[in-house]
Amino acid sequence: MSRFKILVSVVPLVVAAILARVEFFPSPRPCIALGAGNLEIASAPWHADLHVSFTDDPRLATVRVAISDTAETADFAVVDDVESSEEAACDTTPATRFIAISAQPSSAATVIYLAQGDAPADYRIFVRSPRFTAREAAALIVGAHGQRPHLADAAL
Repeated sequence: MSRFKILVSVVPLVVAAILARVEFFPSPRPCIALGAGNLEIASAPWHADLHVSFTDDPRLATVRVAISDTAETADFAVVDDVESSEEAACDTTPATRFIAISAQPSSAATVIYLAQGDAPADYRIFVRSPRFTAREAAALIVGAHGQRPHLADAAL
């Protein structure tokens, strides 16, 4: 009987934990349009086609992304001063690819180092947006262009 009481008390906690991860009204995720499809930040890691992570050590990075001071010097600029997004800004299609930002660097994920200003970098981004963070913009530009081989080879 005590096992049944324990089971009955644990089940609501498990259900609450599962529901905490479910989005009933999914908010728009940062995305960019690419050719025939889109590239979007994934809502869950298991839903991603590509995983990226970030490091504070430039020696561990496979891609370096610098945060530019101006949009003119950036390879990818996000300037968004509108609080709400358009309904169909990035419609999810079968061609949509998803990127997950992992909390911990892994050997399977592309590792991004975010640098400031004029530091050596593979890409330069400029972000002024209430919806995009610099990390999300960096993940999208790396996902759109892929990992640069010369950094990957140098890390071996």
